[in-house]
Amino acid sequence: MAADDLLYTGAPTFLRLPACMDVSASDADVLILGVPFDLATTGRAGTRSGPLGIRNASAHLVWEEPRWPWDFNALETLKVEDAGDVDVPTGNPARFTRGLEDVAAGIASSGKTLVSLGGDHYISLPLLRAHSRTHGPLALIHFDAHTDTATEGGEYNHGTMFHRANQEGLLRPDRSIQVGIRTNYKRQGHPFEVMDAAWVNEHSAADCVARIRERVGDAPIYLSFDIDCLDPAHAPGTGTPVAGGLSSDRALQILRGLVGLNLIGFDVVEVSPAFDHAELTSLAGATLVLEYLYVLAANRRVAE
Repeated sequence: MAADDLLYTGAPTFLRLPACMDVSASDADVLILGVPFDLATTGRAGTRSGPLGIRNASAHLVWEEPRWPWDFNALETLKVEDAGDVDVPTGNPARFTRGLEDVAAGIASSGKTLVSLGGDHYISLPLLRAHSRTHGPLALIHFDAHTDTATEGGEYNHGTMFHRANQEGLLRPDRSIQVGIRTNYKRQGHPFEVMDAAWVNEHSAADCVARIRERVGDAPIYLSFDIDCLDPAHAPGTGTPVAGGLSSDRALQILRGLVGLNLIGFDVVEVSPAFDHAELTSLAGATLVLEYLYVLAANRRVAE
């Protein structure tokens, strides 16, 4: 039976890939992990439903092999499994944070690549802690409407994570860049290079890729994509939408341009299906994940 015969039945996994029942015993190259957490949200709630929304929307991507514009099938190069959702103890963000860090650290240390489906953007902090255990301080490529470098807002806040991550020594600020920013931030002393949305929209995707590649170099890179980097016309289902963002096409072009970089982890966050229309936002999130898998597969093919 073909994979696309079962797109709308059974328990949804990403791309209807095999479910991983035992992470420690898996021989997958990449694991997909849902992180249905939104207790750090300051805007509209609902991102706890993001992983399910992304998985459901990914059914629309299964039938096309290979995925346009690639000339090979990433899933014939990489073995990818869906590891389900991490535990999210109700009303206990401290326990959740420790649990996610431990699960993610185990996956990263095993040599597998972890792709995380959020959830609000706070989840990037324990994910960065986990990946830095194996890879040391990381370069960050961060797509967002907001820099998320606020210094106030409490311990569990989806607008402070990258300030805290930098303070904890998890990041290499000289190798980190933020893409699509279009809200105010404290420019004096800001540790990361910023390609704001106006600059990105006025320049070619190739120009954007060149700036990113120059900034990150050969450092190990964690890629974090807040779906509100996209203009609300392309991603209405998110907690803090901001007009003037990137198109989904521009974001995908930039992502394709990252082939050859040392990518070690990825998250897509802030998909809130309750505010979505026609699965636009969930589909954008699912497509970004699939595109990332193609970038990883292209790196594997070059290495081989």
